[in-house]
Amino acid sequence: MSFFLRFFALACLPLWARANVSSPAAAPSSSLMSIAQVTLALAFVIGLILLSAWLVRRLSLLPMSNAQTLRVVSGVMVGSKERVVVVEVEGRWLVLGVTASAVNLLHTLDAPEQTEPVPLTSPFAARLATILQRKTS
Repeated sequence: MSFFLRFFALACLPLWARANVSSPAAAPSSSLMSIAQVTLALAFVIGLILLSAWLVRRLSLLPMSNAQTLRVVSGVMVGSKERVVVVEVEGRWLVLGVTASAVNLLHTLDAPEQTEPVPLTSPFAARLATILQRKTS
């Protein structure tokens, strides 16, 4: 915010100095009014852009791809910028090596059948699940 105030003050300084040197007393008022009008119009346009971006994101007006066609199953870091990632695409698992500059296919597997979710093993998770079940019933 302070950056914009400094920028505005520096932008107005030459106009204010010129108006004080060569204009009668009424001129600074009119130049300040025109600067205020331009500033308000700019703020309105920027606000309108931000509002429209928020609405597009909030109302999901962007075209979305089908989330079921591509899914990251798992991933593990093997270096500072290297990962091995398992991605599911149309019933196949692709094991990918991902670095900062490239993505390489390491192996292809058939996706296993969907199984039951892994039961909660930590005591906190089990207790939280029982509390949530009690609240819903």
